[in-house]
Amino acid sequence: MKLVFATHNKNKLKEVKALLPKYIQVLSLTDIGCTEDIPETADTIEGNAILKANYVRDNYDLNCFADDTGLEVAALDGEPGVYSARYAGEEKNSEANIEKLLENLDGKEDRSARFKTAIALTLNHSEVLFLGICEGEITTEKKGDSGFGYDPIFKPDGFNETFAEMKLTQKSEIGHRGKAMRQLIEYLKE
Repeated sequence: MKLVFATHNKNKLKEVKALLPKYIQVLSLTDIGCTEDIPETADTIEGNAILKANYVRDNYDLNCFADDTGLEVAALDGEPGVYSARYAGEEKNSEANIEKLLENLDGKEDRSARFKTAIALTLNHSEVLFLGICEGEITTEKKGDSGFGYDPIFKPDGFNETFAEMKLTQKSEIGHRGKAMRQLIEYLKE
């Protein structure tokens, strides 16, 4: 089975390929010759995942799954949420995003947050949505050098390490993307 994963992000692609069974061949947007940035204009994480999956289906006529992930911080009324990748600006700079988030949380006691991943699957012109959520908190400083995005400042509930201090296998086991991916995999097995 061939499926397009609507991403140019090599880190996400690596994470997802490690989770999917070997009989599913995963192609990236680069692999199918899609060089444009797919517009993410929805006002929800779920909406952006659906937009991306539908874009590939409508423009390339291929089965596809797309994800969108956001970090929702309680003390910031759910920010950065749908704007997580470009929280500090359109250039999608992870370091600047982390800096801005830590600045905005300065002096706030409640540091609870959650990562949310929505995966939209378009398969043979039907559409299914899967959600994965990982509860945790934002640390006061960066720790670890694995992962990407907000991983150095997100500590999942029940753990003393940030995502960036964990091995990929552990992060995938407890993390938002892993949870949503396992639902996708179960669906594909049916």
